Amino acid sequence: MTNSDTPVYAVSQVVTYMNQLLEYDDVLQDIWIEGEIPRATISAAGHAYFTLRDGNSSLRCVMFRNSRGLEHIEDGAAIIAHGRMSIYESRGDLQMVVDIAQPEGVGELQLKLEQLMLKLEQEGLFDPSRKRPIPEFPRRVGVITSETGAVWHDIQTVTARRYPLIELVLAPTLVQGDRAAAGIVDAFRAMNSEPNIDMVIVGRGGGSLEDLWPFNEEAVARAVFASQSPVISAVGHETDHTICDLVADLRAATPSAAAELAVPDRAELAMRVASGHQAMGMFIDDQISRSTQTLNQLRTDLERSIPDFVTLRMRLDDMLRAAESQLDSQLQLTRERVEGTRLRLQSLNPADTLRRGYAMVERKDSGAAVTDADDVAPDDVISVRVSHGSFDATVID
Repeated sequence: MTNSDTPVYAVSQVVTYMNQLLEYDDVLQDIWIEGEIPRATISAAGHAYFTLRDGNSSLRCVMFRNSRGLEHIEDGAAIIAHGRMSIYESRGDLQMVVDIAQPEGVGELQLKLEQLMLKLEQEGLFDPSRKRPIPEFPRRVGVITSETGAVWHDIQTVTARRYPLIELVLAPTLVQGDRAAAGIVDAFRAMNSEPNIDMVIVGRGGGSLEDLWPFNEEAVARAVFASQSPVISAVGHETDHTICDLVADLRAATPSAAAELAVPDRAELAMRVASGHQAMGMFIDDQISRSTQTLNQLRTDLERSIPDFVTLRMRLDDMLRAAESQLDSQLQLTRERVEGTRLRLQSLNPADTLRRGYAMVERKDSGAAVTDADDVAPDDVISVRVSHGSFDATVID
């Protein structure tokens, strides 16, 4: 039984509320903690579960696979860990989600480097999706390095040997010391104002962490990120990595390797041209051969399709003779029919009847033929036509 004026919360509500409080705390969401790991467990999925302990307290921690420094998580290790505080709500346990681990006693510069790398990574400066491709056939390549060092000489030598058509544009700067970072930033600014720069190589030789530190400065990282042209970073040697390498569009192990990545090899291009020329010749020969075969086949088909005019002419002559014979037969038959009809008509000709002594009698007044004695009366005038002429007569009776 509870007082209705007193709110009562579920456990999940309280735990969720506490977790939200942690999420809103800027300190607890970006915190470095040092301690010793009495025992660590690596799951089958590759995640690490361990406890950080000092003389008085302990803190549960989880570190997911692919986090930086996971290899330092082991029994008895003393580490410095970066991460955020959270509550595992299903158990209500306070824990730290670790994303960076460094051995305790690491130098101040290394710790500062890790902190800056974490910051820039969260801002997306290392995101592979934003990296730009390097042009295959550049015309103008900017170089940011010391004009007195071996780097500038190596880049000139390699590019002259591989691709003499290239134009190198040097933006000289210090690459070591307190003023180096500002000089590198100014050099990138100068490159951005230079027209038609296809890419930029920024580099120096190897050295200690302190020697390479200008290339780990935040200002340099942002200058590389803001470069209008793709950037190849050639800072240090194979084992040395700087923030500049991570921000650049492409990393080279050495300045000479950067020059090789920046320009094509003319010997390789000559081989490619020769190979392409050979392939083109083979292709053209094949096309000519195919076209010739097609043309020959068409010629054969055309020859086969030409009509046999001799046979057709003979057939036409036969048809004409047959038509002529048929026409003659029809004409003869028609003549015979016409003659028969003429003879029949001739036998019916009144003139022939009159020549045999018959006469045609007509009324004089109307010209009507008199075929019956009742057609006339006494005193009627009639016309009598005989074989040769006619005469009038009067009916007496």
